[in-house]
Amino acid sequence: MKGKLLIFSAPSGSGKTTLLNHVMANIPEMAFSVSATTRPPRGEEVNGREYYFLTMDDFKQRVENGEFLEWEEVYPGRCYGTLLSVVEQMQADGKHVAFDVDVCGGVNIKNHYGDQALSVFIQAPSVEVLRERLVKRGTDAMEEIEKRVAKAEWETEFAQGKFDRTIINDDLETAKREILEVVKEFLYSSNDSYTG
Repeated sequence: MKGKLLIFSAPSGSGKTTLLNHVMANIPEMAFSVSATTRPPRGEEVNGREYYFLTMDDFKQRVENGEFLEWEEVYPGRCYGTLLSVVEQMQADGKHVAFDVDVCGGVNIKNHYGDQALSVFIQAPSVEVLRERLVKRGTDAMEEIEKRVAKAEWETEFAQGKFDRTIINDDLETAKREILEVVKEFLYSSNDSYTG
């Protein structure tokens, strides 16, 4: 039986990675879809583990060949995308596939797979809380934080009505329980179609 697909999208600082890791740790047959990118590896990053690192020419050629399920030029010269062959191989291996993508990518993947995919949007309880979380991280300058907050407002508006479920990450333990319930219901219900 072909594996199902789980799409996670969220503004920066919403806790998406923490919740996705929680799901991955609790569902052994879940595999993570590694994205392709044109950015160079950082630190200890390994090709095929964190990302598939491609040259811009290679990336563009693959776009022309129709090899991407979804892709986007996030910043000038910095492209990210999901290779269809990677997803199909994991499904053929009987795995359920988890995606960590931006909202546009999430909508595109959902449109491609329909009822075989569950799209989940994670959001902070408010813009103020999101800003506080980004400040506490201490990884970005205030100018960058404000850019991320503005983008988060746009993403939250864009996501309305386009995702199967929205999880508001107000209390992390509650959000962890909720996301696991939602995912298990989708993966293990006998009915293949799912509406949240």
